[in-house]
Amino acid sequence: MRTVEKALKLLNFFTEQQPEHGLSNLARLSGIDKATVLRMLGDMEATGLVEQDTRSRKWRLGAGILRLARLREAAFPVTRVLTPILERLATETGETAHASLLSGRELGSVAAVESTRSNRVIMEAGHILPLHATASGVAFTAFANPEIRERALAGDLPQVTPATPTTRETFEPLVREAMTKGYALSDQAFEAEVTGIAAPIFGPDGFACGAISVATPSSRMTADHVSSILSALAPAARLATLGLGGHIPSHHKIAA
Repeated sequence: MRTVEKALKLLNFFTEQQPEHGLSNLARLSGIDKATVLRMLGDMEATGLVEQDTRSRKWRLGAGILRLARLREAAFPVTRVLTPILERLATETGETAHASLLSGRELGSVAAVESTRSNRVIMEAGHILPLHATASGVAFTAFANPEIRERALAGDLPQVTPATPTTRETFEPLVREAMTKGYALSDQAFEAEVTGIAAPIFGPDGFACGAISVATPSSRMTADHVSSILSALAPAARLATLGLGGHIPSHHKIAA
């Protein structure tokens, strides 16, 4: 892996649940020696991507991230487009709705609206969604550029839960099914007791660039609930695609 890619992948270890990391922990998580990690952090600190707390000596995301995010949103609005769509989807389904876009070789959560129910799925900001372990990932892979799809199918498929597909032989049938139905359903493959239903968001080239999904506690996922979610998800996915300047291929239909 190239040095720049290694350095930037360190940023993925910062999450809402763990916004700060010590040097030793980042080295452990990344599998890179401490001296190299420290050098990478120093380089990113110089550009504002990370910063170090002077008292705890822990590292966190820097203000440079906010600047870049604002520039990206101003030039290519995403949050402003997707949030109203997700708000309506969450209201219509009574469940948590979220959208993700391709970020490197995985999907990154870019917007979410949580259900108002006490028993609900909570979406962490900036969550990374593995392609093989989530409904969003399967839906994206099914309609992605063939080169991206093949790379996902042939790549490393780490186990997240007992239900996670970990081989091409178990992952590819899910992708093929999504291609036929127009959407993907993933039951507890990424998180126990959570079921997701997702449809692709298409880019200008007619290939998937992300996904829009509804996540619900598995205990509520009945056949009738699946049907009602799909009736709301289909128009939401269409609006998300068109709102982001994408093109929906004529062959894509969501079969409820």
